[in-house]
Amino acid sequence: MEDSNHSCCSVEAIVTIDERGQLVLPKDVRVRAGFEAGDRLAVVNWYCSGEVCCVALMKASALSGAVRSTVESVFKGGEA
Repeated sequence: MEDSNHSCCSVEAIVTIDERGQLVLPKDVRVRAGFEAGDRLAVVNWYCSGEVCCVALMKASALSGAVRSTVESVFKGGEA
């Protein structure tokens, strides 16, 4: 569901959180993201007016200094 008019973000899927707090990422989303069974994912929150307004997932192994700076820049509204 890529939107060529927006280079930063796109809605990839709508998922439901079950009563145990779990959700399933659709297979096509996992494949495109390169997520595999056993991968550790970092949960990155974006705050607006003191509340979480966006949650992103990325491989924990990608959280090196350069990647961390890029992610923080994107979430602050800058260019990566």
